[in-house]
Amino acid sequence: MFSSINPFTEEKFNETPLFSYEELDSKLDLSDNSFTAWHSLLLDKKISYFQNLRTVLDREKEVLANSITKEMGKPIKQSLAEIEKCIWLCKYAEKQAPDFLKERHNIPLAPENAYVMYEPLGMILGIMPWNFPFWQVFRFAIPVILSGNTVLIKHAPNVMLCAAELERMFLEAGFPIGVYQNLPVSIEQTEKIIKDSRLKGVSFTGSVKAGRSVARLAGQYLKKSVLELGGNDPYLILDSADLGKAVKEGVLSRMNNSGQSCISAKRFIVTKKNKDEFINLLKKEIENYKMGDPLCKETNLGPLARKDLRKHLHNQVNDLIRQGAKLLLGGYLPKGKGYFYPPSILIMDILSSDGGSFDEELFGPVALVINVPDEETAFRVANHSSYGLGAAVFSQDIKKAEKEARHRLQAGLCVVNKALHSHPALPFGGIKDSGYGRELSFCGFYEFVNVKTIQVCD
Repeated sequence: MFSSINPFTEEKFNETPLFSYEELDSKLDLSDNSFTAWHSLLLDKKISYFQNLRTVLDREKEVLANSITKEMGKPIKQSLAEIEKCIWLCKYAEKQAPDFLKERHNIPLAPENAYVMYEPLGMILGIMPWNFPFWQVFRFAIPVILSGNTVLIKHAPNVMLCAAELERMFLEAGFPIGVYQNLPVSIEQTEKIIKDSRLKGVSFTGSVKAGRSVARLAGQYLKKSVLELGGNDPYLILDSADLGKAVKEGVLSRMNNSGQSCISAKRFIVTKKNKDEFINLLKKEIENYKMGDPLCKETNLGPLARKDLRKHLHNQVNDLIRQGAKLLLGGYLPKGKGYFYPPSILIMDILSSDGGSFDEELFGPVALVINVPDEETAFRVANHSSYGLGAAVFSQDIKKAEKEARHRLQAGLCVVNKALHSHPALPFGGIKDSGYGRELSFCGFYEFVNVKTIQVCD
């Protein structure tokens, strides 16, 4: 039984029973049997269902946003923004799918009688996290379904209400039964799904440890896989940075979703020239964030999603202090109900000869400032990480910053002078322990298709 617990009140309000193995097998059959009919539909017809889905999302966005906030604590304004972003993605995919999925003829230097087509694989499993319970699913499912596949969603156990709402949205939009299905299943059952010959691919978003297990199992059975495993994103504050902008964008990133975002600013790497002023500005900006009822529209910092997540974050903070970090703000467990953690600042000093050994992702409202003597050390510390999802560079020397982002930063997404955000038209994904494969843009359409070459000869 999966239980939903409101992280603000700590009250259990929803229980979802696990599927039996018989129920699971019937769902796999339904998805597999639905594939041929769905694949055979004209693309225009598929797109019409997504137009319906946008209408349903817009009509029920208040209800859906409330479900997000009740289950994982996201401030309600941000929950509404998450639903709006899903609508935005649908619009983008509807417009671009005909171009992305059309056959490619007249390929330069290829034989005139050859062309390339994109053929769906079949039934695809998405193993999804709790921090963006609608957006993460849409990011995976929209291009996969439009490409002609059917999808199964194994959502995080603490957001089963959101998972049920997602399936309801697809059904209310008129999608044929079996195209999109929610599976409340255990880890053991998930492994059984990946092994099943009917499944053709799996996309996973979550921890490195779990991602490696999924990749190992998918590889053993030769299933295509995509992994998005989080990050420890560096924000480099170089000598010529506009500190006001750097602080504003950095804090906006760090505190989004109460710090529970894989592409938020995790490490502020600041050169000696800017150290004191940056820290003063950072403290003033972070002090504007106040813990409160996430259903209140004025609240900008909600609770963490679960009690164990808060405990883990607090242990990480204490570990950093034992390693020599200075606690400037926060860093305590609040009294009273709710899995709150206060906005916090930790400061570490790194010598030019020190690579910077701390490489754990802080998943919460804790800003880690790493002081470095110079820009050369800043880039070395930024790359001294097993992760490689996102990175940002702040500098008024735009050409230099772009060059450094292009050639020196080891990450899948880099931005200059702005907080990093995912965008429907831009590929999303990382390198190293942040995973492999890409979602969104044209890349998201090609991860789970057979790129088939056809050559017709007399």
